[in-house]
Amino acid sequence: MDAIRYPLATSTWDDAEYGALDAVIKRGRFTMGPEVKQFEAEFAAAMGTQHAVMVNSGSSANLIAIAAAVVNPNIDLNPGDEVIVPAVSWATTYYPIHQLGLRLRFVDVDLDTLNLSVADVAAAITPATKAIFAVNLLGNPCDLVGLANLAEERGLVLLEDNCESLGASIDGKMAGTFGLAGTYSSFFSHHISTMEGGLVTTDDEYTYQAAMSLRAHGWTRELPDDNLIFPKSGNAFDDLFRFVLPGYNVRPLEMSGALGRMQLEKLPDLVEGRRNNARTFVEKFANHPELRIQREHGSSSWFGFSFILEGRLSGRRAELVAALTEAGIESRPIVAGNFTKNPVMRFLDATVPDTLPAADRIHDDGLFIGNHHYPIDAELELLATTIDSVLG
Repeated sequence: MDAIRYPLATSTWDDAEYGALDAVIKRGRFTMGPEVKQFEAEFAAAMGTQHAVMVNSGSSANLIAIAAAVVNPNIDLNPGDEVIVPAVSWATTYYPIHQLGLRLRFVDVDLDTLNLSVADVAAAITPATKAIFAVNLLGNPCDLVGLANLAEERGLVLLEDNCESLGASIDGKMAGTFGLAGTYSSFFSHHISTMEGGLVTTDDEYTYQAAMSLRAHGWTRELPDDNLIFPKSGNAFDDLFRFVLPGYNVRPLEMSGALGRMQLEKLPDLVEGRRNNARTFVEKFANHPELRIQREHGSSSWFGFSFILEGRLSGRRAELVAALTEAGIESRPIVAGNFTKNPVMRFLDATVPDTLPAADRIHDDGLFIGNHHYPIDAELELLATTIDSVLG
């Protein structure tokens, strides 16, 4: 195999990020502190929400968001209730739902957008359904306006896994902000990178305070004196170790907060660079008879570029992946494909439809390649040439 010529992900750091790390090291505070707090405020402002809570990963963000909804006395979401999820997503979309005693109800995705459709979600709702956990896949927003309206009409909680879609929007409103809470990842390969990291956004005060408590042992230490979760004792010493929710320890590092502040300044340019590349990608591949590409809904932030193989390429994914690898092009399955095909399903409390045809197609004939914040015209030309070589 040649050296990697078209990588899946690359760094977006420069001297600003290394300077931020150095400043934290010189100050000597490494646990969650003022840099994290300031990043949370700046992130919330950038997303147009009242609050943001930083955690140590996007996976933890999903856990905290769902847990905050479960403990919220104003939200009707309790162990045993059903949560609708798409059949195509990452593992930690599903695990927190199961771990919190909720039941997964899998729904097929739309083969073009790769996301849940409003009609399919509506058809899947049962008397036990209490929530929709929508996933904005590969930068592409779901029909979040339609899902929000459906949730309101049916008395359901809408949550968004927006870990792959930071910077995406619909009619100027940011993906991740249409429901009770939205989650984000700042892992290396995502739109911004804080090494490891994630965030939860919300406009709901109880959800915000619960998320703050849940990320740090379920204590009241970071909560205001007049908080909504549980009254403080009034004794500052006792309130240091006062536990009121069944929490976790998923706090971020201070270095991650400092990195996030630098990365957030660059986010508009990072997303615009990805969108510029997407225009070239769509121009090259939108009308290719053997390739189905993701159809944009709203304004995607284009995490990556997906293909579902059709025609003469159908059933030949392994052959194509081998050719891509030989050419130095990294590729991956479309997230986890049809997640219900994974052996872990034997542990999960879930309802799975008899057939998931779109998810199966994605599972068997889907793959995606990377996108970047800098121009990749040459890389996309290499991709086109490599695909043509497989077709002969």
